[in-house]
Amino acid sequence: MCYYFAMKQQLFTRSAGILLPVSSLPSPYGIGSLGKSARKWIDFLKDAGQSFWQVLPMGPTDSLGSPYSSPSAFAGDPCYIDLDILREDGLLDRADYESLDWGKTGKRVVFHRVKLGREAALRKALSRFKNESALDEFAGQNTWVSNYSRYMETKTLSEPAGYHTFVQYQFMRQWKDMHEYALSKGVRIIGDIPIYVSLDSADVWANPGLFQLDKDSVPIEVSGCPPDKFADGGQVWNNPLYDWKTIKKNGYKWWIERLRHSFELYDVLRIDHFRGLVSYFAIPEGEKTAENGKWKPGPGKDFIDAVKKSMPEASIIAEDLGYITKAVRELVSYSGYPNMKVLQFAFDTRAKGKDYMPDTYGANTVVYPGTHDNDTLKGWCKTAPGASIKKAMAYLNVRRASDLPLAMIRLAMQCNSYLAIIPMQDWLELGSSARMNTPSTVSKKNWSWRIEEEALTEDLAQKIYEITVSSDRLSSL
Repeated sequence: MCYYFAMKQQLFTRSAGILLPVSSLPSPYGIGSLGKSARKWIDFLKDAGQSFWQVLPMGPTDSLGSPYSSPSAFAGDPCYIDLDILREDGLLDRADYESLDWGKTGKRVVFHRVKLGREAALRKALSRFKNESALDEFAGQNTWVSNYSRYMETKTLSEPAGYHTFVQYQFMRQWKDMHEYALSKGVRIIGDIPIYVSLDSADVWANPGLFQLDKDSVPIEVSGCPPDKFADGGQVWNNPLYDWKTIKKNGYKWWIERLRHSFELYDVLRIDHFRGLVSYFAIPEGEKTAENGKWKPGPGKDFIDAVKKSMPEASIIAEDLGYITKAVRELVSYSGYPNMKVLQFAFDTRAKGKDYMPDTYGANTVVYPGTHDNDTLKGWCKTAPGASIKKAMAYLNVRRASDLPLAMIRLAMQCNSYLAIIPMQDWLELGSSARMNTPSTVSKKNWSWRIEEEALTEDLAQKIYEITVSSDRLSSL
């Protein structure tokens, strides 16, 4: 409990961090991993005076790499397992993986290639692994492992027995070592969990009674968000919806277990789509648009009370973006969790209300120039409505639109929010080609951007450090 308390105190001191998915880290094997590339990145964060590293969800992904579509709310993605560490452990030879096809370019993740390569290497590593008792102990300490392994084995019958348990053992082991290294350098990790889970998941398979499913295990209604000025037909996410009445009767047991597991990985946790705890948008299953959806009540304060009773000092960020009502604001306030502010939304002339403007931000907030779902700042300056750019230029007293990206970074760092998180693409002043995701689109460009190793220069670290110091965000842990 002291650990959570220490983290809560750290979050509520003026500090800064960088958003960079693990997948975006440089490495020679198609995707970022938990080995040397992660440690070099952590060293860069330390040199740049950053206290936090925010990542995207770490679960296994689909073939397009979306971290918000996973077969498990608990498992880690095998693609992040570092192969060089397995070689050092005597489970692989260089020839086992250096000759594999990881994709033709190092600038983007080619997910289907990476998945095939990791599976081939991990199966070979399992064939040389002799410590069966370690796997048994790991599975015994993590009750979700057996459900996940059995579920995955029903989907892919060709894998050897124990493969998925072995993979999760290696992932958790490498993550723990990497996390401890980050803590030793004064860097805390902010994790991210989607509020919903996939229908095609071990979670729904093992716990169908917690979801709104019919007798054939088909969703009655699915998740999404209503039509608005940003999406005429709304968005249909197609996740099964929770049966909150049943979950409440169980004392929110599954959710508490999920959060506890997440805090074994992360120091701070961002709950995506927090407003869904107040009310959620339910769309009839099979609909192509969200036009016939309806708002329905979520668990609200009762859920917050259950979480705080189980984890009173847990550090949570409430992602309260989207359709925000008085009830959403009241729940965020009731929870005491910091909520999010996004500068691109502040200057969007389609958004109404003074609450968006930076001069209104309270200290108990986390500010971002943009998130993984936004364009980069440089890209935004070219794609946003002209009126929005003029509004930002006037607010920041900037004469040229090309000067806006750095000015908005400085604004985020200087505003009243306790924590400022800057996407790495914005520190690098990259354009729209480096955008992480475009919501409501299916594209190989989504989730695939990677940073080039030579971009992490001493000069850039010094620049970030100086802006961090001048903004009084240099925290001492």
